[in-house]
Order: sequence, then C-alpha cells, then structure tokens
Amino acid sequence: MESRSLNAVLVPLASLILLLGLTRAQLSVDYYSKTCPHVEEIVRKEMIQILSVAPSLAGPFLRLHFHDCFVRGCDGSVLLDSTSGTKAEKDAKPNLTLRGFGSVERVKAKLEKACPNTVSCADVLALMARDAVWLSKGPTWPVWLGRKDGRISLANETKQLPPPKANLTQLIQMFSVKGLDLKDLVVLSGGHTIGTAHCSSISDRLYNFTGLDNLSDVDPFLDMKYISKLRSKCSPTDTKTLIEMDPGSFKTFDNSYYKLVAKRRSAFHSDWALLTNSFTRDYVLKHANGFESEFFQDFADSMIKMGNVGVLTGSQGEIRKTCSVVNY
Repeated sequence: MESRSLNAVLVPLASLILLLGLTRAQLSVDYYSKTCPHVEEIVRKEMIQILSVAPSLAGPFLRLHFHDCFVRGCDGSVLLDSTSGTKAEKDAKPNLTLRGFGSVERVKAKLEKACPNTVSCADVLALMARDAVWLSKGPTWPVWLGRKDGRISLANETKQLPPPKANLTQLIQMFSVKGLDLKDLVVLSGGHTIGTAHCSSISDRLYNFTGLDNLSDVDPFLDMKYISKLRSKCSPTDTKTLIEMDPGSFKTFDNSYYKLVAKRRSAFHSDWALLTNSFTRDYVLKHANGFESEFFQDFADSMIKMGNVGVLTGSQGEIRKTCSVVNY
C-alpha cells in the first residue's frame, strides 16, 4: 500500500481543542509517551500490512469502533466473547456481520510484546479506526488515549445501535443520548463511503417493501436503476452476498457517499433519511458537489467526539491482556 505524508492530511490540533472539553482531564494524546512511546508506530505498521493484503477491512475496522462506542461507550466491550452465562454484544443480531476481530488481536499481541499490560483494547480500536480511514486516503486526527477496557458485554444492549431502517427522528435521538448532534449524525454517516453491507440489510427496500408481495413493491425513495442493479446481486433470501456501500470507490475514503445519497442510490434507509431534514439535506447536497477538505475536517472532529463517548479511565476499567476475554 502506498505510503502517505502524515502532515499532508493531519487535521490541525488547534481547531479541535474546543471539542475536547472535559475529556482533556481524562484522556491525553501523549498518554503512553513514557509507558509505550511507540504505540502509534506499532499500530500503524500492522495496519499497513493488514490493509495491504485485505484493503476491504478498512470499513469493518471503522464500524467496529462505531459499534463499540455506541454501546457502553468506547470501552472495548464489542470485542468480548460470550460466556456460558452471558451472550455478548458481538453475538447480538446487529453485530453478527462485524469483521476484523482477529486483526484487533494481532495488533494487541504486538503491543503486548512491546509494552505488556499497558495499552487498552479500547485504545487499540480507536487507533485502528483512525488509521483505517487515513490509509484509505481519508483524513487523520490526533487520537486521545487512556481509555480502559470494560468487563461487561451484553447482547441486549445493542438496541442502542442505529439500525439501517431508522428514520431521522430515531437517528437524532440515538445520537443525542451519546452527546452527538445533528452535524455529527450527517458527518459520521459519511463513513459509509468505505465498506460493504450484506444483502439482507437492504432486501426490504428491494422486495416486499410494504407487504404486497409483488415485484413492484419496492422502496419508492430508492432510484429504480439502482434497485435493478441491486436485485441483480441480491435475491430476497440472500444472507451472505456483500454489496459495496459506495460502488466504484468503496475502498477509498472520499465524499462520493453524499453524491449517492443525493441521487437516492444509498444502501440504507437511514442514509436516505438524511434528505428529510433541512440541515442534513443541505450538508448532503453541498458535499455531493465538492468541499471534500471540509468534510474531512468535519469527519475528524466528529470522530474525536465519538471516540470520547462514555470512556472508562483511571480505576474504572482494566487493561485486557487479550481483547476477547476479561482478565482473571
């Protein structure tokens, strides 16, 4: 994978200070400066190797971080395995399509070798998500570190995750309880520019949309040519096939997602919902016509905010030795 100059895309730290607020007292960009000074270099080296072999994992790494932060905050709980008595988040229906767990363990193992019992899995996930975007030719940003890992992961708490069928009212409410506003909602949705989705997550838009059980019963807010294209790939009962969320550039982080939403060619109903509000619609239409550098800045800002949701610090959590199980 071609290397890129960090300085060429680094979001200026000064422009982000106002977003950090109270978090500065809990997290720090140089948290590991003495205990694991090469943490970011180690993560980035591994990410370059992983994505050079499997570039399609960039989207899943970003999604893992998102799904982690929306349930119990950014505490690595999405990485925990189920136990004999508890069904964990990763085994809940919204998370069954998550990928990249093995890569997280790979990066964590490298850090354990270099700095034993030092870097949390929650921080690993935040760094991997940042590097996944940057290595996909998107922006980068300073990751504030010092999160601790939680010891609880409950499948029934994944109802906090915004579903692909959500309308804007539902989305606004789900984001607001995490301290994320309307701008964060439309900006973070832009993360759909990389990655794939299973046919099963969009089949309701293509077949039997209102229960009429005929081929004409489709989502009227989806472009008909796009429906035909998706139907050529997805049967009504297909649960395995993956479709590109941003056809043609799903491995490249750019603003083409907004162009698709504006043309009603986005995969999820929750994407189309962005056109039902004046603020989010204006943002979509503006960035469908350019202003990529502004979107990159906004995305970096919103990722910092999301990465600081509900973090555990100090003695509130632990540093897991292995990301899939709690320490004993």
